[in-house]
Amino acid sequence: MRLYIIRHADPDYPNNTITDQGHREAEALAKRLATVGLDRIYSSPLGRALDTMRYTTDRLGLEPTVEEWTAELSEWRLDQTPWGRLAAWDIPGEIVRARREGPTRDEWHLAPPFDTALLHEEFAVVTRHSDAFIARHGYDREGGRYRIARPNRERIAVFCHGGFGLTWLAHLLEIPLPLVWSGFWLPPSSVTTVLFDERSREWAAPRCIGLGDVSHLYAAGLPVQPRGILANFD
Repeated sequence: MRLYIIRHADPDYPNNTITDQGHREAEALAKRLATVGLDRIYSSPLGRALDTMRYTTDRLGLEPTVEEWTAELSEWRLDQTPWGRLAAWDIPGEIVRARREGPTRDEWHLAPPFDTALLHEEFAVVTRHSDAFIARHGYDREGGRYRIARPNRERIAVFCHGGFGLTWLAHLLEIPLPLVWSGFWLPPSSVTTVLFDERSREWAAPRCIGLGDVSHLYAAGLPVQPRGILANFD
């Protein structure tokens, strides 16, 4: 199975949709995804994901399914001096990497600034939904790997969000969550590809074979630039 985790196009957050630039991005994305051979399409319930997705479903004639659990993690916010109130996935890497012993897969939530009950509990909710979703497609999670109940050769797209996408990727790949948050970024309309790698008849292990790809924007002659909190002090 190939799982395409797709961030919505350039957002218009106040109106929960996408900008004019976002519509152009979504159209270019749909043209690119038409060459992939998608079998199923899922989406977050939020407007910016739905409006991005519609270009692809209209082009391919596929009926989408809304997955409520893939909505952005909008309540996952922390107060961090001197930056103010930040989304958890925007905590600067200099803070995450300041500890001599870095965060681990199972104990990332025990050290500040991530030592809040909300983050730990909500991450557990995301992982439970993820495991149930993947199980519906033939792979049952046991520990950090997936038992193959039904081999699946489908190509599945999930239109979602930047923070959610990084959080989901951390669970799938068994990487400490703060390291994924601080080490990677998913641009608007980007495609991240996860292959359920089957090296035996019994087990599959998710493997990222493409992260944050926006080649469709270059092909369409559209601007590609960092947005949001990303900063450069050169």
